[in-house]
Amino acid sequence: MSGDRGPSVSVPAALAAAREFTEVRFTLIGRESALQHELAGAAPKNVSCLFAADVVEMTDHPREALRRKKDSSMRRAIDLVKTQEAHACVSAGNTGALMATAHFVLKMLPGVERPAIVSLIPSRGGHTYMLDLGANASCTPAQLCQFAVMGSVLAADLAGAHERPRVGLLNIGEEEIKGNEIVQAAHNLMTAADINYVGFVEGHDIFSDKVDVVVTDGFTGNVALKAMEGAARLIADAMREEFTRTPMRKLGYLAARPALRALRTRIDPRRYNGASMIGLNGIVIKSHGGADLFGFQRAIEVAVLEARNGVPARIAQRLSAPRGA
Repeated sequence: MSGDRGPSVSVPAALAAAREFTEVRFTLIGRESALQHELAGAAPKNVSCLFAADVVEMTDHPREALRRKKDSSMRRAIDLVKTQEAHACVSAGNTGALMATAHFVLKMLPGVERPAIVSLIPSRGGHTYMLDLGANASCTPAQLCQFAVMGSVLAADLAGAHERPRVGLLNIGEEEIKGNEIVQAAHNLMTAADINYVGFVEGHDIFSDKVDVVVTDGFTGNVALKAMEGAARLIADAMREEFTRTPMRKLGYLAARPALRALRTRIDPRRYNGASMIGLNGIVIKSHGGADLFGFQRAIEVAVLEARNGVPARIAQRLSAPRGA
């Protein structure tokens, strides 16, 4: 119901996903009038509706949304995950409210203090998992180490690039003397952890083939993510302007169009939409609030993939296993 475009995007995206994943059951949750308007009486057999009286608005404070909107579409969706009537929840709504509600209803996995937001970032090697992207403005060294373990499990199970994914800690330099006390302490914990920790990495390493997982606090991660999105838009707009500046350049564009299309597809932020709120005792996927149909469908695909791989159970197993097991 929420996000910048509401059910006009989420419902068609869910219908498209339902036609792709015919063995998956989809439940659309929201106000009856809005859902019926978008469905227009036509939906695949694996789609049903659950009506909610309220909506968490993008301007709602997370605490107030948790206390006063217990019959919201967001709360009812997370409740379905809690009762195991659903394997995953996908929302484009208020990030703070979604995190607070999911944390309250689902609780944390054993051994995890706080959830983290993790998503894919395009890189030279294909993509890199990065966390935290905004759930925790500040983190303790122990929490950063937990993020590293969770990110390693997610990368190994879903990406399959490496049996033991390479994990790096974001810092202002690669030298071991760099960084504040929290980063230094987290570095020591990760060095001793049962993960393939490669040490400190810098901002440009996020896009390299040097690491599979980049760990940082939510403040730094969210700033970096928004900077990446802005840079991608700037590059796309600049290329469009330059290729249409003169008739000769327009001809050059026609010759370069196949390569430019491939480049646009490769770095398209919509392809990487769908951030997992990892560490919860259940799967909750946050779509970008401004996602279009393609982007929201991608978030649904992330939810299906994590559900099929049983990501929360694998993380719990890894955190509870003895070192080296």
